Amino acid sequence: VPFVESLTPSDAARAAGAPVELDVANLAPGDMKTVAWRGKPVWIMRRSPVMVQALRRPDPLLADPRSDRSVQPDDCRNPTRSLRPDLFVALAVCTHLGCSPTLRLDDAALAARLHAPGGFLCPCHGSVFDLAGRVVKNVPAPLNLEVPEHRYTGPSSLRIG
Repeated sequence: VPFVESLTPSDAARAAGAPVELDVANLAPGDMKTVAWRGKPVWIMRRSPVMVQALRRPDPLLADPRSDRSVQPDDCRNPTRSLRPDLFVALAVCTHLGCSPTLRLDDAALAARLHAPGGFLCPCHGSVFDLAGRVVKNVPAPLNLEVPEHRYTGPSSLRIG
């Protein structure tokens, strides 16, 4: 019996991988929530129509603009890297050394560099990501931010995992 019980995941192990559900109805454009999933921070950001439009323009400064080498669900392999263009879901973990980038919507220099109304900056080593988590060329981060498996279970209900 002890051997068979050892094959069953513990309550803590099940909780660490359990899906996270949240309501995104109150997120205004430019707002972002952070939730924990599998011990990692996950961002949920509402993007404005201007932000979405900027992501759809080709940008030669991006290292992997089509996300060919990046981790995301197949349904998110698009210019906004999302199931819904207005909502972005990504692990808040830089692909360089695991730091947590910060959202910069009021940084004019970053906006000019990205040709967009802001992005994410990793303060540790200077990696820069656009509002779809795509990394720019010539920074330490080798890949775009990871987009976890997620789905919408209702008009404003999001399930991560």
